[in-house]
Amino acid sequence: MRKRRPWFMLLLALTSGVVAALLALRYLRERTTPLMAAEPKRASIVLSARSLPIGAVLGERDLKVVSWPAEAVPSGYIRSIKDAVGRGLITPVAENEPLLTSKVSTKDAGGGLPIIIRDGMRAVSVRVDEVIGVAGFVLPGTRVDVLLTLDKGPSRPQSITKTLLQNVQTLAAGQSVQRDKEGKPQTVTVITLLVSPDDAELLALASKEGRLQLALRNTLDTLAVTTNGARADKLSPSAPSGSAPSRPQRARPVATPRANPTVVEGYKGGERTLTTFQKP
Repeated sequence: MRKRRPWFMLLLALTSGVVAALLALRYLRERTTPLMAAEPKRASIVLSARSLPIGAVLGERDLKVVSWPAEAVPSGYIRSIKDAVGRGLITPVAENEPLLTSKVSTKDAGGGLPIIIRDGMRAVSVRVDEVIGVAGFVLPGTRVDVLLTLDKGPSRPQSITKTLLQNVQTLAAGQSVQRDKEGKPQTVTVITLLVSPDDAELLALASKEGRLQLALRNTLDTLAVTTNGARADKLSPSAPSGSAPSRPQRARPVATPRANPTVVEGYKGGERTLTTFQKP
């Protein structure tokens, strides 16, 4: 009886261990099942495979599809590569950036400059040189003021320069609708501006009647400024600021010359007397 007791205790311990393992395994399964069931759903979304400039037409090599959490997908995302191929970009995109319908044009619109023009706006090109184009720093995406200079004529007594348009967006410089990679200035002969139809008429008339000049402005500076214009008479020299105004000088009276008097010296009783005779 004593020989069987150790084996009985061993069997009881093994049985207890197996039962405890089964209970622990059941408990873990009950705890992990809700977590597995709560795994978020995922959706397919199209990303750009590389950085793409504005106006580029999307091809299959420019795109890739990734899995994205369904509750975190951006609004207006493109679901498949087939829906994105052939569309033009109306804004530049970076590598691995989600492609949205708001960043691309329709398939029949193509690419290039036309898709960049917003509804109700017009693109007008003006001829410039290196100086008028601010030494090549007027690049696509910058904002400028358009200055008009009118020469002296029958209806103008002197030359005048006036700000014609303010805060105008530059769409293209020459044939390029994007900045170069290094951001260096480039000499071009034509600048394309984005303006309203009324401003387009004004700009076309101004380019015929006078000379246009572009003034580069800060992209964040969008406030309109009221100016009086510059006239030719402002270029003439003026008195230094702070100097007192000159007073008119009074004419000094001219002294009338007198004739030399005659002095007669006399003595009377030891006294000396001087008598003066004035000649007429």
